[in-house]
Amino acid sequence: MAWLTLIADTDAQHAEALSEALMEGGALSVDLLDADADTPDEQAIFGEPGEPPPGVWQHNRISALFDQDQDVPAILQAAVTAVGLEKLPEYRIETLADNDWVRLTQSQFDPIPISPRLWIVPTWHTPSDPDAINIVLDPGLAFGTGSHPTTRLCLRWLDSHMPKGVTVLDYGCGSGILAIAAIKLGAAHAVGVDVDRQAVVASRDNAIANQVDDVAFYLPDGCDAKATYDLVVANILTNPLRMLAPLLAGATKQGGQIVLSGILQEQAEDVMAIYGQWFDLNSPVFEDGWSCLSGRKR
Repeated sequence: MAWLTLIADTDAQHAEALSEALMEGGALSVDLLDADADTPDEQAIFGEPGEPPPGVWQHNRISALFDQDQDVPAILQAAVTAVGLEKLPEYRIETLADNDWVRLTQSQFDPIPISPRLWIVPTWHTPSDPDAINIVLDPGLAFGTGSHPTTRLCLRWLDSHMPKGVTVLDYGCGSGILAIAAIKLGAAHAVGVDVDRQAVVASRDNAIANQVDDVAFYLPDGCDAKATYDLVVANILTNPLRMLAPLLAGATKQGGQIVLSGILQEQAEDVMAIYGQWFDLNSPVFEDGWSCLSGRKR
C-alpha cells in the first residue's frame, strides 16, 4: 500500500486551523515545519525557562499524510474554505511508497567510527570493536545519531579536548549522545536539556542502554537555571544559538569552555562575533559545510 503526502505552505494565522481541518478531512497525520528552514529567514521557535510554550512559525509548511484512495485536492479545498482562506495555498502531492519502514530505517544507520577509540553503535548492531568506547544509540525520534557532521564535530572535540572530571551541560541534547559520550569519556556529571519532550525521553532511554550514571535529562523548566558548568555543548542551529548566547554564556563557569555546532560554514564568523563578547574563541573547525566553534570563558 502507498500513501499520499500533501505539502502546502501557509501563514502563522491559519497554520494550526488548517492542520486541524485536514485531520478532520481524513489526514492520517499532520506535521508543521518552518517553511524558511535552512535559509537566512529561518525562525527559532523554542521555549526557555519561564517563557510560554513554543508557537508556530511565520511561514509554515504543512505535511499531511493520506491514504492513496483519498481525493487530496478536494480535502484541501474543503479545509481552506473551512478556515476562511480566500484561495488555495501553493501545494504539491507526493506518493509515499510502502516499505518495511523499521528495516529501512535501521539500514540507514551502521556503526560510525568517530575516532580510533570512539564509536557510535545503533542498538541493532554488534560493536565493531568491543574494546573501544562504544555509545549504544537508539535514535528514536530525536536528532543526534552521529551521522550528521555537526554531531561528529562535537564528539571529536570531546574525544580530543575534554578534561576528565568536569561537569557538562548539553543544551539541545536531542538523543543525548553528547552528554552520554562526555560521561563515557570521563566527565564527572552531565546534564542534557531539550525543549522536545520526546528528545528527553529518548535521551533517558539511551542513557539506560549505555549503563551510564551521573547524567540527567530535562525540559528547560525542569533544570536549575542558575547552575553553571565547566563545559557547555550546544549542537543546535545558528538562529537559536544567536538568541541563546546570553543563557549559554551564563551557564559556563569563568574559565570554562564552550563548544557550538549546527552552524553553516558561512555563518561561523557571525556566531563568533556574538560569543566573542564572553569567550576567547579558537579557529573554527569545518566539515562538509558545517562548523564547530570552541572557546574559553574570560
